[in-house]
Amino acid sequence: MPIRPENGANTGVVLEAQVSEAYVRRPGSLASGAILLCDHAANALPDGYETLGLPQAEFERHIAYDIGAQGVTEELATMLGAPAVMTRFSRLLIDCNRGEDDPTLIMRVSDGAIIPGNRVLASAEREKRHARFYRPYHVAVDEVIDRALAHGVAPVLLSVHSFTPVWRGLARPWHAAVLWDKDPRLALPLLAALRADPALVVGDNEPYHGALRGDCMWQHGTSRGLAHALIEIRQDLIASEKGQREWAAKLATAMRHILADPALDHDLKTIRHFGSHTD
Repeated sequence: MPIRPENGANTGVVLEAQVSEAYVRRPGSLASGAILLCDHAANALPDGYETLGLPQAEFERHIAYDIGAQGVTEELATMLGAPAVMTRFSRLLIDCNRGEDDPTLIMRVSDGAIIPGNRVLASAEREKRHARFYRPYHVAVDEVIDRALAHGVAPVLLSVHSFTPVWRGLARPWHAAVLWDKDPRLALPLLAALRADPALVVGDNEPYHGALRGDCMWQHGTSRGLAHALIEIRQDLIASEKGQREWAAKLATAMRHILADPALDHDLKTIRHFGSHTD
């Protein structure tokens, strides 16, 4: 049965900023009704990992992080007044948008680049990366969700990613895409809001599909019964600060409309388990 948390005594609680080796949490108000996530925000590596044996230039490519996604997340968090949790390390170290047992969790080869520091990985090193980087990020996400629920707010989750404009020689026509699994509550209104702009081509589960067991949205949205969606934006559109602000504004307009719509209010703010295509 769907569960709707009771209204909290103080939904105006503002979460403070928090920074660790693994993540940064931007401050934001629980009253915003939303939590923003960025799983591939950074292209940096912590001390002791150097460049994993890669040329430094590889860290400017999409294999190291989602180009532009951090800037969009930060701008959007400011516009919505919402808390955001973002990684502080390259996805080449360990990928927070994968399940712990996913074979692509630590990539040995990515888009033609061999990662020497990942080719032969002892179990102790794998566990070290889990413990230092992967799990703290996901614990931080859960802590924000738990704080919201404790104050009577069932937050919607929006995860911000970006994709390459060309893949294997083929230009991608989409400006953005909304990825989702079985829960349509945020995904479909977000699709509709973005597609209302006739200048935009917005993919529905393309070029990627949102049904990935163990990924970030599965862990924190599907498994917890919270409305959620993953937004992908083409990287050439958000490579500059100007593009990041423009796309944050598009998303902020869409999210404000969705969160304020009385016809969507009850469903969005109810804990409801839809299951997953991957279950």
